[in-house]
Amino acid sequence: MNYYYLNTGTNNGQYNMDYDIHLTKICKPGEFYLRLYRWKPYCISLGVNQQYESVNIKKAVDDKIDIVKRPTGGRAILHSEELTYSVVTSAKDQRSAHQFYNEINKAIKKGLSFYNDRLTEIELETKQPDFPKIYKESKGNICFAATAKSEIKFENKKLVGSAQRKFGNYLLQHGSILCGGYHKNLINYLNFSNEEISDINNQINNVTIDLKSILNENINFTKLEASVKRGFENHFGDLFKEVSLNYSNEELTEVYQVL
Repeated sequence: MNYYYLNTGTNNGQYNMDYDIHLTKICKPGEFYLRLYRWKPYCISLGVNQQYESVNIKKAVDDKIDIVKRPTGGRAILHSEELTYSVVTSAKDQRSAHQFYNEINKAIKKGLSFYNDRLTEIELETKQPDFPKIYKESKGNICFAATAKSEIKFENKKLVGSAQRKFGNYLLQHGSILCGGYHKNLINYLNFSNEEISDINNQINNVTIDLKSILNENINFTKLEASVKRGFENHFGDLFKEVSLNYSNEELTEVYQVL
């Protein structure tokens, strides 16, 4: 297997999603891509099957927050104080999509432990929640309202949210490593009543956590990126060759729109 690492820095929502799709187009059998990136401006991403009507678009626009659809499933996320990862590889190089999901989270878990010894207490969720039931509830519009099996949690609170999809013969998995608490402001941009907002806000505080809250310090993103990369190398037992693949927004948008 040939392992590649890309750090594409900070970009807008559409660029970030288009780039992940593009990796599924250029990946070849026997290749594995790890990409790390961030978001500017902050951005609300919706699962591929989630409706834009669930978002107060005017308020998001007024507050200069992007809105974009993810190519993967799940529910809304406000990408803000986080480090985002994506991985792409051939499905034929993996035993199963479920096993791949588990292995990626183990690699992230290892990387976070390299960042700070306190994070060795991170665990993977062992049970799958009843998502059809959750999606019928108000909080079902929010990705971090529930922890899926194999996702990363700390003291039983969700720390990393991930989603996966197969594109032809290739797997794409990406997710958010929460580094601060701003993501909780998502509820202010969804079409909830004031009563629902208060209730969901309490629930979100009880089920999510971020690195800044755990460590009681601001996150050093350069160190975190290096730690995550090291975690993948440690878990998969090979070095990841750093590569640079630069594209314009127009080049990536053209790729995305053919899906």
